[in-house]
Amino acid sequence: MSTVELRHIISEHLLQIEDESFLSALNTIIESKISGSIYKLSEYEKERVYLAREELKNGQTISHENVQKEIEQWLSEK
Repeated sequence: MSTVELRHIISEHLLQIEDESFLSALNTIIESKISGSIYKLSEYEKERVYLAREELKNGQTISHENVQKEIEQWLSEK
């Protein structure tokens, strides 16, 4: 698939997405690719990283295997 075709497909999909937070995240990714600059975390993102590191230190994690099981269970209920 060519770059032109991919751009068209992505554009069509984007028109259907209403999730503002997803579109904002996607915009951030695109802007970082275009500008080539270093991405700087917002204060909210810094806080989330800090909290995630604290959870990791405290052993508050879930294995990939358990997450997959939860997803499979959730999908089978739908």
